[in-house]
Amino acid sequence: MQESNNTSILIIYTGGTIGMIRDRETGTLAPFNFDNVYEQMPMLKQFHYRLDFNCFEPLMDSSNMNPEAWQTMATIIRQNYEDFDGFVILHGSDTMAYSASALSFMLENLNKPVIFTGSQLPLGELRTDGRENFITAIEIAAAKDDETPLVPEVCIYFENQLFRGNRSVKYNAENFNAFKSGNYPLLAEVGVYIKYNRRYILKPNFKKLKVHTKLSAEVGVLKLFPGITKPFVEGVLKTKGLKGLVLETFGSGNTTTEQWFLDALSEAITNGLVIVNVSQCLSGMVEQGKYETSTGLKKIGVISGSDITTEAALTKMMVLFGRGFDVQTVSAWMRRSWRGELTPQNRPAGSND
Repeated sequence: MQESNNTSILIIYTGGTIGMIRDRETGTLAPFNFDNVYEQMPMLKQFHYRLDFNCFEPLMDSSNMNPEAWQTMATIIRQNYEDFDGFVILHGSDTMAYSASALSFMLENLNKPVIFTGSQLPLGELRTDGRENFITAIEIAAAKDDETPLVPEVCIYFENQLFRGNRSVKYNAENFNAFKSGNYPLLAEVGVYIKYNRRYILKPNFKKLKVHTKLSAEVGVLKLFPGITKPFVEGVLKTKGLKGLVLETFGSGNTTTEQWFLDALSEAITNGLVIVNVSQCLSGMVEQGKYETSTGLKKIGVISGSDITTEAALTKMMVLFGRGFDVQTVSAWMRRSWRGELTPQNRPAGSND
């Protein structure tokens, strides 16, 4: 692995806790001024990298994150792709897994690192986790091997761990280790050294970057719970304009066997709704047909999401429908791995995964 004094990293600040510092006079938190970043964090000079900054205006709390913001991030990367070796996106942690998943599907043929990071405490706090997250994210974004980026994919770096972005979920609101990747190994572990798990990192294809910025908002999530009612389910399924639905089921993909439930799903699928079965568990995969409680789903055409996360399934459908694909094409793509987001159970004909 090598580092170059000519390395350039673009830092995109969207908002969130990491970019806040406490005003010495008022005691309130205010956005960090990245024009003075070397005064606040002089250790960045030791990198000898060219660091440029692009800040959202206005800044966004991650709870307000939306497809328009993802379009902005993707557009910034497209416009600056040839001028930088890597990208670091500073982002609030609450919806970071959604944003990282979305960009992984929007940035086709990505051959450079896009590293999301944030913090649980503001950058200006004494015990902040933001400084280490920020510094290491930059180092990972700059890492190369024989002039080839070491991590040419969309990732999340948080608390000494590098995750594939579309395999990640936020599971803890209080601890510094806020993220998990229950169904895919870590891409890197950080201690005295950064230990890259290269066998699990996507390989570059050296093709020209394609950016897909059209997204469909006509998708949704239905989380099952004991006692769910027919009117509630039908109300969701009959949402005007709905094209895709992530069905969060129990365990390995199990649902109620009530006939009204299966009939409602079957009718929706017949009418063109794409339904993907995703487990509510943090680890493990959907195996439709393993138990009687999921056999009916398989028969009526519910798609097994394998071990995909809700965040990845939802944003993947947003991108696919946004590209104008028909139901059959979207259904086929939801069954296969596109950006390493799932472990395929049944590989479609012609798949290279």
